[in-house]
Amino acid sequence: MDRYNNIPIFRTPVGKRYRANVKYPQIPFSDNDFYVAAEEGDRYDLLAFKYYGDSTLWWIISSANPRFKPNSLYPVLGHQLRIPSNISDIIEAYKILNK
Repeated sequence: MDRYNNIPIFRTPVGKRYRANVKYPQIPFSDNDFYVAAEEGDRYDLLAFKYYGDSTLWWIISSANPRFKPNSLYPVLGHQLRIPSNISDIIEAYKILNK
């Protein structure tokens, strides 16, 4: 799945594969953030593609809305979602945390 493409894969000494634990940065509020109501069929990866042109940035929208289940791909229907606008700083913080 595309949402896991940026997560490194490691091998144990006996060859078993596993993915690294990913650390997500805090998503600061900005006056430029905007808000949308979650609609039928919305998923964080589809929203990321719609607003950022990159579905792998799903975690930005998910992390910006911590009141919802953090391990879900689906936002709560009808609830307001914050869509962060300054993603370059967020992506840089992600890269630093996951070196």
